[in-house]
Amino acid sequence: MPFEYDRNKPFNLQKKTFLNFNLVSFDAVYETDVEESNRVYVYEFIAEEPKLNLVFIHGIGNRNIPYLLWFAERFKKHKINTYFLILPYHWFRAPKDWRGGEPFFSTSPNHCVVRFHQAVKDVLRTLDYVDRKSNLPKAIMGFSFGGMIATMALAVDKRLKKGILAFTGGDWRWINWHSSRTEQLRKDYLNFSNEYGCGDEETCIKNRSASLEKISSLKNIEEIFQLQPICFHYDPISYAKFVDQPILFFKGMFDKIIVSESSDRLFELLPNARRVSLPVGHRSSYFLRHYILRKSLDFLLRGELI
Repeated sequence: MPFEYDRNKPFNLQKKTFLNFNLVSFDAVYETDVEESNRVYVYEFIAEEPKLNLVFIHGIGNRNIPYLLWFAERFKKHKINTYFLILPYHWFRAPKDWRGGEPFFSTSPNHCVVRFHQAVKDVLRTLDYVDRKSNLPKAIMGFSFGGMIATMALAVDKRLKKGILAFTGGDWRWINWHSSRTEQLRKDYLNFSNEYGCGDEETCIKNRSASLEKISSLKNIEEIFQLQPICFHYDPISYAKFVDQPILFFKGMFDKIIVSESSDRLFELLPNARRVSLPVGHRSSYFLRHYILRKSLDFLLRGELI
């Protein structure tokens, strides 16, 4: 399985302590595209008398990381240990001139599938690290691209007992051809195509149609890797039916990055999710961060994690 790795591999752990958090780093369990990503970095916010461990995953690009750290600081104040994972090819884990996440933007499914699975391995390895420190229940929260990675992690690792998926979605047809974030990618499709001949949306729809019909009838995660083209191997909609944990799902009603069709498609396939629709776009969701925090705290801390 693409998510498997040697859990006995040494962490080679390093930790720096700051005023209200620790910056933890350990070795990645895979070979990366750039030297900077060979170490995994996690902002660790440890609460007093904690009730829960939460892995938090940011969206793609470096600019969203500072303002999403706001959530980690607040969760700590509400008795939730929060482990804010820096995704590969971002922040400390990328060359200084990168905007963050460049290897995730490619027309090639053969290229993308490896990088997406690397990100999922980082989540699982972070859970291994948390296991060494605490036996409290574990949950996950992911924004945007981080929500896609969180969906996959929830499907493959049942150590995670709850999940919050915020302003995220699935079905690459809608993201690649309709998101405001992927304009350059559309130009690359038109100019260079890919190994499946996806030079336009019509071809994309045609190539994906047969496997798209099989999504709801998959019996196990292994069957995902029989689907073609292999963009299904890292599409959150392929994993959604295997996410049986309780899920809180935030949708931006005016989101132009994760368009409505993409968000709805993922939500509809989650078997145990409830949705909160907010009158915001993708980035303007930050203006409702206090509301999102309150809803998230209520969801995470209400009753037992089953």
